[in-house]
Amino acid sequence: MWETSGRLLRLLSLLQNRRDWSGAALAERLGVTVRTVRRDVDRLRGLGYPVHATPGVAGGYRLGVGAALPPLLLDDDEAVAVAVGLRTAAGGTVAGIEETSVRALAKLEQMLPPRLRHRVGALDAMTVPLTGSGPTVPSEVLTAVALACRDHQRLRFDYRSRGGEPGVRTVEPHRLVHTGRRWYLVAWDVERADWRTFRVDRMTPRIPTGPRFTPREPPADVARYASQGIATDAYRYRGQFLLRVPLAEAAAVITPTSGVLEPVDAHSCLLSTGGNNLRTMIIWVAVLGFEFEVLDPPELVAHAAEVGARLTRAAAARRCPTGGLGETAQPGGLS
Repeated sequence: MWETSGRLLRLLSLLQNRRDWSGAALAERLGVTVRTVRRDVDRLRGLGYPVHATPGVAGGYRLGVGAALPPLLLDDDEAVAVAVGLRTAAGGTVAGIEETSVRALAKLEQMLPPRLRHRVGALDAMTVPLTGSGPTVPSEVLTAVALACRDHQRLRFDYRSRGGEPGVRTVEPHRLVHTGRRWYLVAWDVERADWRTFRVDRMTPRIPTGPRFTPREPPADVARYASQGIATDAYRYRGQFLLRVPLAEAAAVITPTSGVLEPVDAHSCLLSTGGNNLRTMIIWVAVLGFEFEVLDPPELVAHAAEVGARLTRAAAARRCPTGGLGETAQPGGLS
């Protein structure tokens, strides 16, 4: 009996690791006959696992989707990954799943062997979460949007624009994009007949969803399209700069939500970014620490000269001996 139980667990693990298996391949991996594999598959079905079989010479077995969630077999790395994901979800940007994540994590940690519990505990003890005040998304909203993307169903939702104006949008949803702080939806806007990027925390889906649609040809790079929509298109001004630095070095500092980078050559790259104030934009690019050239818009050149002159005057300023700090005086607190 113990041998049969162990073989069933190994069979279940194989079915979970690969989509399709032939009976002969399973028999070879388990060291049994094809007839034994058929009996073991029947035992798994009796335990509630939906194992589908395809008859014929080219047939085989596949673990399907059932009405209930059966137990899962996880290897060491998978178990640690799930534990870390649950800890992240407990304090993440999806609202409404914090308590559920904690309960699931408690169940998982109770079953972890000591060696894995030690790994997960060490990671938790040595990690300090830096929680932000960014908006969260209700889990039911995120699920509804994801299902509409998967099932190619039109989505109608109430939406608040950047300025807070309410409206109703009808879209053909394509993909969700997560930046680490916010969730975005890339979708075809039916009324505007163009691709758009929407903040999911500003959406209130109207359920049930609309009719199914035939997917359109999406942007070539969905992540890049979303980055452009977040970093440039949403702002009043768009700026372009030539950075005298390799792309990889610039990408280590500039996040996809603050600017879009394109390679120019081995020693320079193009930065596209947006802002509601040109002076603030030029200051932000300057403090990145790279040599750069202003490409567009032309008004940025005047702002760069103005900011540069102000900084030059500040660096050259000296107070008289009776007016306070001298040239060599050091402010307290820093060295």
